Amino acid sequence: MHAQLSRRTVIVGGALTTAGLLLGRTLASAAVPGESNGGVRIMPLGDSLTDGYTSYPGGYRVKLWQLLAAAGHKVDFVGSMANGPAALGDHDHEGHTGWRIDQLDANIDTWLGRSDPRTVLLLIGTNDLNQNHDIADAPRRLSGLIDRIRAVKPRSVLFVATVPPQSDASLEARVKAYNAAIASLVARKGPDVHLVKMYDALSTADLADGIHPTKAGCEKMATVWFRALRSVPAALTSAPGG
Repeated sequence: MHAQLSRRTVIVGGALTTAGLLLGRTLASAAVPGESNGGVRIMPLGDSLTDGYTSYPGGYRVKLWQLLAAAGHKVDFVGSMANGPAALGDHDHEGHTGWRIDQLDANIDTWLGRSDPRTVLLLIGTNDLNQNHDIADAPRRLSGLIDRIRAVKPRSVLFVATVPPQSDASLEARVKAYNAAIASLVARKGPDVHLVKMYDALSTADLADGIHPTKAGCEKMATVWFRALRSVPAALTSAPGG
């Protein structure tokens, strides 16, 4: 079903097993919600799909935190925003509901400077498509945002996800075209930029309102991110010198 993986491609497949991962590890634990716990700094970056919106507050971040903790990885989610339920051990993120690529780009230098992430999980573009905002130029804007992140934080590890499917047929056509462009541009960005095939993990049955994932959909997204992070050891290791 899936093509062979390249070093920049992460594909979901198989069942998660965490029992064996616990051996010989110390479980992660949260400090004060929304505050640093001293782990590897990870910035969840994007729009309402990162924020969680109203369909499932905290979104994929809830299950991702739990998976990382169960596997013994001590991480610190970072960002200027904070929300989510008690089940989410660290509430910080940089998910801005309704925002487009250009809006992230206009603020990214400030956010990166304040949060100093080692790893960035970027999922953006849905609002460019749904707002019909110069769609033809959206891949170029994404490319510029990727370049900016790499310029400001050259030692960071960046994961760029394809956007999830949508129920509306016309919007879904835009999603497919945009995702195809994402795969092509990420392949040209070097070894520290990795493609994450988020679209492949979800179906319209996983959407609460045709756009935003249900709890089950968010948990599928978390599994995709978790596998991506685990496939790149540097993403879960502090950068040399800090």
